[in-house]
Amino acid sequence: MLIYLSKFALALCFLRIKKPKDQREVYIMKKYEIMYIINASLDEAQFTAVQDRLHQTITNNQGTIDNVDDWGIKEFAYEIDHMKKGHYVVINVTANNEGIAEFQRLSRISNNVVRIMVVKTEDEK
Repeated sequence: MLIYLSKFALALCFLRIKKPKDQREVYIMKKYEIMYIINASLDEAQFTAVQDRLHQTITNNQGTIDNVDDWGIKEFAYEIDHMKKGHYVVINVTANNEGIAEFQRLSRISNNVVRIMVVKTEDEK
């Protein structure tokens, strides 16, 4: 079966749509609350290094950290990865989707981050 296309249809098939060079990508910033648990066996310098690396992930992706609430070392209700305690930190951030995705990816890779939970705090309109 042969299909005949008009010259206009052929031109549309090979037409490339390019963005103007001055067009910038727009990021939608949303508010999130992130709780993460860091291994309690780390010393203060190691804890600060892990925390700074996680926070830099947000700020490097055009996000801002609005509030940091350090809950300290708390005991788990059950054992997680042979650990009974963890250092809890809750942060409120304003970030885009790429920043949150990178934060979650980095947290999963790190052996020092036990758990994370990300909650969007503002309602969509």
